[in-house]
Amino acid sequence: MLYLKNVVYHPPATVTPILKGVCLELAPQELGLIIGPSGSGKTTLLEILAGLAEKTGGEIFWREQELTPLDLQQLGGLVFQFPERHFCGKTILEELRLGHPELGLTRLKEALREVGLDHLPNETSPHALSGGQQRRLSLAVQLIRQPNLLLLDEPTAGLDWSMRRQLAKLLAKLKNHWTLLVVSHDPGELFTIADRCWKINQGELESIVI
Repeated sequence: MLYLKNVVYHPPATVTPILKGVCLELAPQELGLIIGPSGSGKTTLLEILAGLAEKTGGEIFWREQELTPLDLQQLGGLVFQFPERHFCGKTILEELRLGHPELGLTRLKEALREVGLDHLPNETSPHALSGGQQRRLSLAVQLIRQPNLLLLDEPTAGLDWSMRRQLAKLLAKLKNHWTLLVVSHDPGELFTIADRCWKINQGELESIVI
């Protein structure tokens, strides 16, 4: 279980806090959905949960353990908005192996199978994939790390309706094995697969009944 208790993020450069006492609970194998407009604090919250930014107040727990930013980096895997812009590998396998040169082909293929890309040739360029396939590859990159928590920033942004529907089906399948927290300003198909839902506005989080 992931617990956030009164999490605040107030960097010195801002007049008001970006996050204001955020409280959240998310159980294992659940998909949580946070909805809010641009600038509402969605991405900042994910960056804190990924250990990329440090909260200025409050507590974050996984089960009974309070987590430091280093703990959070090991716990979570963050898939950025438009992750395809961050691809560095020349092939699918090279992309998966970045930072993990010791990984064997079996482990890499398992990650690709989880996201439905195991039918593609190993030497395929990530930039030759469709938009939906690129999102799937970015998920596989995180899955090989075996995170407890998958964090997704606007995963359906820029995709057409068909790819959005396919990605929603994939996320519904992934929550059988993983805990997911998704943020979006345009949730659409994600509503149907969410177990818990919140609305965020100007750094304040409010639960929504699905």
